[in-house]
Formats: sequence, C-alpha cells, structure tokens
Amino acid sequence: MQPNTLLDALLDEAGISHAGLAARVNHAGRARGLALRYEHTAVARWLKGQRPRGQVPDLICEVLAARLRRAVTLDDIGLGVPDGSPGPAHGSQLSGFVERATALWRSDEQRRPHVIGAAAFTGTPAVMPVWEWENPPEDADVSRDGRTRVGPADITMLRAARAHYELMYRKAGGIATRSRIVGFLNTETAPLLRGAYGDALGRRLHRATGGLVAIAGICAYDSDAHGLAQRYFHQALRLAKASDDRGFGAYVVALLVNQSLFMAEYRQAVAFAEAALRAAGEQITPALAADLSAMQAKAYARIGDGGSALVCIGRAEAEAERIRPGSEPDETGYVQPGLVNVQVAEALLSLGDLAAAREHAAAAARAPAHDRGRVHRLALLSQIELCQGEADRAAVTATEMAELARGMESQRLRDRLREVRRHLVANGSTPAAEAAERIDGAMRVPL
Repeated sequence: MQPNTLLDALLDEAGISHAGLAARVNHAGRARGLALRYEHTAVARWLKGQRPRGQVPDLICEVLAARLRRAVTLDDIGLGVPDGSPGPAHGSQLSGFVERATALWRSDEQRRPHVIGAAAFTGTPAVMPVWEWENPPEDADVSRDGRTRVGPADITMLRAARAHYELMYRKAGGIATRSRIVGFLNTETAPLLRGAYGDALGRRLHRATGGLVAIAGICAYDSDAHGLAQRYFHQALRLAKASDDRGFGAYVVALLVNQSLFMAEYRQAVAFAEAALRAAGEQITPALAADLSAMQAKAYARIGDGGSALVCIGRAEAEAERIRPGSEPDETGYVQPGLVNVQVAEALLSLGDLAAAREHAAAAARAPAHDRGRVHRLALLSQIELCQGEADRAAVTATEMAELARGMESQRLRDRLREVRRHLVANGSTPAAEAAERIDGAMRVPL
C-alpha cells in the first residue's frame, strides 16, 4: 500500500485530528442510516493506504468539504481509484501528479510516520515508473495557469538551491540535510510548481524541480528511509519526463540502480541501467554512461555472471576515458576521478580477483574526491588490504577513514564504518584492534 498523502494534507489543512475525522464520519453516516463506529485507528489505516469501505470515502469528502468550505472530490482525498491508492507518482496527469508530489513533501516535513516508514515498492510497482518514463505518451504541453507568475530568475534560484543542498549533503550527510531541503521544497518550490508558466519555461521548471527532488531522495536514502527515497526518485523521474530531458531522466534511473544494488535487487539493477542507457541515447553523457556500466558490472558480479561483469567493466572504463571536465551537467558531478575505479574494485572483489580489486581501490584512494566519497574509497581499500593479510596497512587506512567520517550524519557511512570495524575485529591483530577503537570513537555520537 502507498501512503495517502493527499488525505493527510487535507486533514492538516482542515485542522482535524484522526479521532476528529472518525467521529465526524460516524456522525455523517448516521444521517444516511449507517451505524458506523470508526475510531482514530481506522483513520491511521486509511492514511497508510487502506481504502475505507462502502460509502465512507464519500462521507470523508462531505466532512472535509464542510470544514474547508469548498468542494472536495474522491481524487482530492486520494481515493479516486478502485484500489485505494492515491495514484503513482508517475501518473500521466501532470496536474494531479503535482498535487500528490507536494502532499508528500508536506507529509515528510511534518514527519508523518506512515510516510517516513513506508516500505519500498518491489515487483511491478517498482518497475512501472521506469517503463513509463521510457515509453510514450510524452507531455505535449506542461504550461499551467496559477497564482504565482514564474520567471527565469526562479529557475536560477532552484538550480542554485540544488547545488547548495548537494554540497551540504556531501559535507554533513543526508540526515542533517534532509529536513532543510524538504522545507525548501514546501515553502519555495511547491508554489512555483503550482504557478503560472508557459510550456518552454515549464519544462525548465520541472527540470530544476526534479534536480531538487532527486537530492531529497538521496538524503532519504542516506537516512535509511528507503520507501520514501524511492517515492522521491519516482517523482524526479516524472519531472524528468515533463522536462523532456532524457539525460536527466537517465541520471534519476541511476539513483534507482544504486538503491536496487543496496536492496540486493541485482537483476532489477541490471534492467534499470540498461533502460537508462537505451532510452537516453545520445543525450547520455560519458560520466553517466560510465557510472551506469560500472553499477551493472557490480550487479552481474553479485549474481555470479563474471563474463557480463567484465564486459560492463570494459565499457565503464572506456566511457570514463571520454569524460571532459566542464562538459557534464551539474547532477553528474558526483562522477569524480576514481569513482569508476571504486565501482570496478567492488565488482572484482565480488568475483574474487583480489589483486585487480586492490589495484583499482588504491587508484581510487589516490584520486581527488570530496570527504564523503573518500570515506567509501578508504573503507573498500581497508577491506581488501585485510583480505590480503596486510593488517598494519589496513589499520592505517581505516584510521584515516574514521577521522574523515567524524561529524557526518549518514546512515550509509555508518553502515560502512561498522562493516570495516567488523573485519578489523575479526583480524585480531593489535593494529586492527586499535583502528576498530578509532572507529568506535567516530561513531560515539548517535545519529
């Protein structure tokens, strides 16, 4: 079930509690001869995605319409389709998508448990957004007539905000950054998306908004809120389609590939990467093609297909040679020197080729990178050094990693530190034990 963020947003606007809605629905039902006995727990289930039975959806509309003094439809409360879902973030109706998207931002900012704790989609619901991005129909016209007149300066502001929050994420981690960017989406971005703009400017607006939403998804992923992260990525993919920027859409799919790898959905990761490479065509950049190919290699290695993994490694390395600084869009700036090396090293480690994995991991550690990326690179190098019996060298590498990670509020980095610590403790040598203590110190402050 998908959280009903539309109903949640309307309850908040109306100032009605869960218990209050239940009582009002019971009262409205009596006027229709219905003996209803709903309590606040029923409303909580509706917000988690369960569809109320019988006439209850109509009663909810009636209650909210009276309170808000305007018409409220089943679509407005997220109950306009038979299965009770408020509709996927990739729905073909752009105006309806905007309302669902902004309702999710509002629920996230208010820390609604049914939104933050939502489970990630698997199977068809996970695949459909990628399929709908890749295939027709396209948006013929994305213009809108709203209250706020959107201008080029607004697009510039949104792009600057994306760069600002990306830098904050890299320095402080997703846990610290998420509330800031979600607040910005609600206060600054939502009014623009609902505003007045023509088709050409609207496509630029959806492109800029998609960049921000993607960062919100990255921060949710870094906070271990995987269902929420996936919903943000699906939103960003729908915005990419509205922007008519296939290259940006492929970047968003790359984020879904990375999440699929983390969730051990390896065949899905391969399929998503293939879809991004295929659908973006000439709009894909060397940096993005290199990253997608490297992640495919990791996925193939995890399922034991060494031949396909090596083919993807070769393609990733060839694309990496074509990267030219200054010729990539803002979003692919994460593909820094050494990133493909570390991805390839992880694939080779899964294939059991320690010597080649060590060579790539060492090259990645030598290459310039922001602190967050460097922590991951040093973690991998330390792990490989331990596997090769070089405990002293691994301890030095792990200590540098732990010092760099201090102050970053990131669940993913903390997972990586715990993994390295486990390998150090299992080694049992004095240098390894001392490095494990340094990691404990870096993790002493709770997230």
